[in-house]
Amino acid sequence: MAAARRVFIGAFGDPGHAFPAISLARALRSMGAGVVVETAEPWRDAVLATGAEFVPAPEFPVFPTLGRHLQPYEAVAQAMETTRPAVASSGADVVVHDILTLAPALSAELEGLPVVTLVPHLNPVTPTGTPPFGLGARMPRTPAGKSLWRALGRPVERGLARGRDEYDELRRRVGLSPRGRINGTLSEDLVLIGTYPQLEASRPRPDHFRVTGPLFWEPEFPEVQLPSGDGPLILVAPSTAQDLGHDLLRAALAGLGGPDLRVIATWNRRPLTGEVAVPANTNLVEWLSYSKTIPHCSAVISHGGHGTVARTLEAGAIPVIVPFSGDQFENAARIDETGLGVRLPRRLLSPATLSLSVERALGDGGMSARAGAVSAWATEHDGSIAAARLILA
Repeated sequence: MAAARRVFIGAFGDPGHAFPAISLARALRSMGAGVVVETAEPWRDAVLATGAEFVPAPEFPVFPTLGRHLQPYEAVAQAMETTRPAVASSGADVVVHDILTLAPALSAELEGLPVVTLVPHLNPVTPTGTPPFGLGARMPRTPAGKSLWRALGRPVERGLARGRDEYDELRRRVGLSPRGRINGTLSEDLVLIGTYPQLEASRPRPDHFRVTGPLFWEPEFPEVQLPSGDGPLILVAPSTAQDLGHDLLRAALAGLGGPDLRVIATWNRRPLTGEVAVPANTNLVEWLSYSKTIPHCSAVISHGGHGTVARTLEAGAIPVIVPFSGDQFENAARIDETGLGVRLPRRLLSPATLSLSVERALGDGGMSARAGAVSAWATEHDGSIAAARLILA
């Protein structure tokens, strides 16, 4: 084990980014490192519970927020007025920044400290001639396919070039030399990819991009009552940010009421409006613990957020994904491509198609075996510990 060091972690306040940072802090503390975490105020107590120090992250309204807002890089420059002094006074000798949180990384450079990037999901960097990240398309298998994606990717490349120029202008503004490269916001020394290697196997990446496995943490929550009976248990776990009309949850309640299944569903503290019929085989709850519930499940229906998918595979359950936006499309594509679960396009979502998707998931022995293999890998590999060791190496 490396000698104890001081590590400053800066993380975006969304749960999908704050939770992995808290998990990393806990792992680093278990190895004797001193840790300071800068993230959103709601996670103060969770950070302190790891034994780390807490620093509230500066928060600014960013476009397209209504009212007074800042462009993203303007917000980064203003955040550095708070973050750089925090980095400087922390005594840290390495800074870890979440992929969405740039003020700690730039502050570290200005203070002469090494920088590590934490990506708490799939690697978003895609080579030329492959589908852009987030599109949800499979990798090309022929030279013609690569040529097609190279042509289709030109508008994306122009957008990335614009992002490169805007980031380099920010670097000049804060007193750093421009990098002049696409994805220049990522560390040049170590990028931690917090997902399963099985989901990255077909994607090439630079040597300093290291796949650690997911970094798991969640708030404490009591166990919920599971439906009685002996049938396979299906969890319906909608996104907390997407699907405001609860289309996925409504389709599940309408389509999974058969006597051979047991269903536990959550509305994730976003109340259902209007009349909703809950079948006899279903328990509908406000909230639940994934770590306590998913190990009892045969399949998990979700929109495909990375944390939910990762927890599903950790337990050896089968993901059934109906992606609505963002990286959900990419997560669903990787699950489909690797044969680890079922992808149902949003445009095809209905009670009948969701029921058929669950039937397919439960009836495919190969799919179950592959999910079980990922679960076995997860049992032997703790992503947070792996990431902490790389940081302290």
